[in-house]
Amino acid sequence: ASSFKPEQARAPPAVPLPKPPVTKFKIALCQITVTTDKERNIAHARKMIEEAAAKGAKLVVLPEIWNSPYSNDSFPAYAEDIDAGGDASPSTAMLSEVARLLKITIVGGSVPERSGDRLYNTCCIFGSDGKLKAKHRKIHLFDIDIPGKITFMESKTLTAGETPTVVDTDVGRIGVGICYDIRFQELAMIYAARGAHLLCYPGAFNMTTGPLHWELLQRA
Repeated sequence: ASSFKPEQARAPPAVPLPKPPVTKFKIALCQITVTTDKERNIAHARKMIEEAAAKGAKLVVLPEIWNSPYSNDSFPAYAEDIDAGGDASPSTAMLSEVARLLKITIVGGSVPERSGDRLYNTCCIFGSDGKLKAKHRKIHLFDIDIPGKITFMESKTLTAGETPTVVDTDVGRIGVGICYDIRFQELAMIYAARGAHLLCYPGAFNMTTGPLHWELLQRA
């Protein structure tokens, strides 16, 4: 308790902005229509990554929950043990392999992650060597109830992550959030103070609140 410094946590001391490893590169944003067929979703994502790399992309970003329907019923059924890897996590195994083969950096959107008895909404970042460089668990779960429009409670099945994620890659230092994380500017402030060149927020917003978040908050 004696070391707790709330003012420093809110506005952490800035570190010098590191020199980016590249000054110009191409980013691909893959927008994917998800089906109930997990293998098909994985194959589709791989094809889009390969097409993006063929067009010169050095950083490829996937959307939130790209291997599963976006529902509380689906999260447990489609969840993967990312730390175990291999057959226990076919989605991230594909991302690792394709990143290594194509020598690109991948911000892997997010997939439902099973860790012990908990489920998380997790983004994996793979380097051009195919190794997992960082893992971001969505910090701010999206619980919403707008009468007559939309009701969704992520917290019914998912557990909130607790850690901001800053990762150094071949294209620069990246701060990672997932979807509703963009609503909380403190996270972006921390990433800026930690010298991030780029912020990535893979998302799957609905059409009720989504346009407000994307248009207004991204510009802010």
